[in-house]
Order: sequence, then structure tokens, then C-alpha cells
Amino acid sequence: MRKHVVHAGLGLVGLLALLLLWGAGVAVFGQADGLSARFSPAATLASLVELLGQGEVYGHIWVSLKRILVGLLLALLMGLLVGSYRHLEAATTPAFQFLRMISPLSWMPVVVMLMGVGDQPIYFLLAFAALWPILLNTAAGVRQLDPRWLQLSRSLSATRWETLCKVIVPGVIGHVLTGVRLAIGILWIVLVPCEMLGVSAGLGYFILDTRDRLAYSELMAMVLLIGVLGFVLDALARGLHRRWVHG
Repeated sequence: MRKHVVHAGLGLVGLLALLLLWGAGVAVFGQADGLSARFSPAATLASLVELLGQGEVYGHIWVSLKRILVGLLLALLMGLLVGSYRHLEAATTPAFQFLRMISPLSWMPVVVMLMGVGDQPIYFLLAFAALWPILLNTAAGVRQLDPRWLQLSRSLSATRWETLCKVIVPGVIGHVLTGVRLAIGILWIVLVPCEMLGVSAGLGYFILDTRDRLAYSELMAMVLLIGVLGFVLDALARGLHRRWVHG
């Protein structure tokens, strides 16, 4: 218990140090015209409280979280399908290794031309970005499965679907959750530029909107909010992984 309290205290000290560095950076590198005051911690926190009180921002948060969830589910289904079958994984590894080295953001112009603007290109880009950590971790989990489990399922005349659901998935779920946590971090980074593809809602769209309105304190408030939400998502993924592994 004491160890957790010490770690929490050190974490708060680190956050306080980051806040002080933020304020010092604005003071040192800010322009003399007073515009930099809008980027200060005090102005940012005041704008964040105001935005949260208005309620409009919650709609943008919901839209972004929905896109993250859909993209993650698509990548999870694909990763489980490919990673759970060794022959399929071996057949697709060269192509996937090639595609993995291409930044998801480089596909943005192509996807927009093919799918137009809206949610569809965003779902594709997010699923593309999240696929690789899930796929690689799932494949690693399958390789570490005890072969006797698979032999037992075959001796009991289990179908492929039953083997997948009753043997493979429970055996690799720890690795899958590790991939999901890594994927969430990547998705949260890719999401904001993806939401600048002509959509009318989402955190990325709201950042562009604040820039166009010259509402710089709101812009910094949105940057801070994106960081907080990403931190919470990662904490949830870590908690789920810890609960499964230790459970």
C-alpha cells in the first residue's frame, strides 16, 4: 500500500513539474505582443473548464471515441483471423510487413479519393493503423500456445470455430490485450489528423475550428483534453490487461 502511495505521489510531482515547464516555456519563448498569454496554463485551464461547462465538446468526444472503437474492432477481428492461423499468417506476413512500413497518414489522399469524405475513410485509416500491433501480438501468442491444447481439441473432434473460441482465443488473450493497448496509443495519435479530412465533428475537427476562430486558448484546451482522454484510455487498457493476467 505504501509503495502505491509513493508512486502516486511521484506521479503528481512529475505532472506538477510538467505544468511548471509549460508555464516557463510560454514565458521564455512567447512573443511580446501578448498573444502567447493565451497558451499559458492558466488561460488553457480556464478555457477547458468553460468548454466542459458548455457541453458542446462532449459531442465531439463521443464521435472521436466511437471512431476509435470501430477502428479498433475492425483491426481486432482482422488480427485475430490472420494471427490465429499459422499458415494464413505465414502466407500474409511478407505483404503485411511491407504494408506495415507505410505510414497510415500517407494513405489519406488515396482513401479520400476512393471513399470520399466522412467516417468511412477514417474507419479505414484507424483500422489500418491498429492492425499491426494486434496482429503481431496475436501471432506471437499463437506461437506460444501449448501444442497439447490443440491436440486435445482435435482428439475431441472440435471444429475450427470451436478450437478458435475455446482454445486459441483464451490462450492468446493476454497477448491480444497487449496489442490492443499499443494500438490505442497509435490510434489516438492518428485520429486527430484523420478528423481533419472534411468531417464536421470530432476532436481533430474542433482543433481546426478553434484555429480558424483564432481561439488559441480553446485550441490549447483541446490539446490538453486530448492528452487527458488518451491517458484515461491507456489506463483502462492497462487495467484490463492487468486484471486478465493476474486473474
